[in-house]
Amino acid sequence: MAALRIGTRGSPLALAQARLAQLRLAARHPALAEPGAMEIVPIRTAGDRMSAANIADAGGKGLFTREIEDALRGGTVDVAVHSMKDMPARIADGLAIAALLPREDPRDALIAPGASRLSDLPRGARVGTSSLRRAAILLHRRRDLSVVPFRGNVDTRLKKLAAGEVDATVLAYAGLKRLDRAAEAACVLDTDEMLPSPCQGAIGLECRESDARVRQMLDAVTDAPTAVCIAAERAMLAAIDGSCRTPFAGLAELDGDDIAVRGLVIRPDGSELIAATRRGPARDAAALGRDLGEELKRRAGPDFFVP
Repeated sequence: MAALRIGTRGSPLALAQARLAQLRLAARHPALAEPGAMEIVPIRTAGDRMSAANIADAGGKGLFTREIEDALRGGTVDVAVHSMKDMPARIADGLAIAALLPREDPRDALIAPGASRLSDLPRGARVGTSSLRRAAILLHRRRDLSVVPFRGNVDTRLKKLAAGEVDATVLAYAGLKRLDRAAEAACVLDTDEMLPSPCQGAIGLECRESDARVRQMLDAVTDAPTAVCIAAERAMLAAIDGSCRTPFAGLAELDGDDIAVRGLVIRPDGSELIAATRRGPARDAAALGRDLGEELKRRAGPDFFVP
């Protein structure tokens, strides 16, 4: 049996992220670079099986993590690799995010034949997305757009776009880069135009809290700047009590010893957007994120949030 079994979703992007985790672990632990020392174990999640379903209505972010976490708790795998934007605000009991890999570009990318920016899209253009956040922000920026549900992995969505099912789509630029498909982006959207999902572009490594051997391995590979920013963004997420049914966005960025945190909540139809910012010492990242989330929730009021 491999010294380290790595659980992941089986999509091309998830497998690419698991290989990035392998490379970083092997670089820090020479014994893991030996043939057979690590094994990637693909796990099919409920979210993967529901390609035509609305993820928000079907149960939210946990649909992409539950089976992997069950395998982790059951000892089938030792480490789980997650896109941190898929992780619920509360980590399952007995488990811990023990490492964060260096964050990739967190921005979104517009893929649209014949367009080089969002304003180039013709009036009434059909934009496909499965993200309530992207849909709401698109409608806030361009009320004339027709936003339609658009599910599937990156390859599937790009094939649907090429087949003319939609005129454009928006995907995480990090995913395109990890799949060597960044050149297909018409443009990378500035964060002032489309603030990303909290933790977009970040890869987390999860393990059992009680597994001292694996926790020690993972501790050596975590990227400190990424960990600080993700702490702020997840604290904001927890304070908002966000779910896949409440469009929200957030991004933390380091500036020397300081951190700037931006966040917003938006009605699903894009009709109202509430934004706020915080800036302070990086050591206070989580507190700043939590305070920002609490402000957004207070200003929005209970009727703003979809139950």
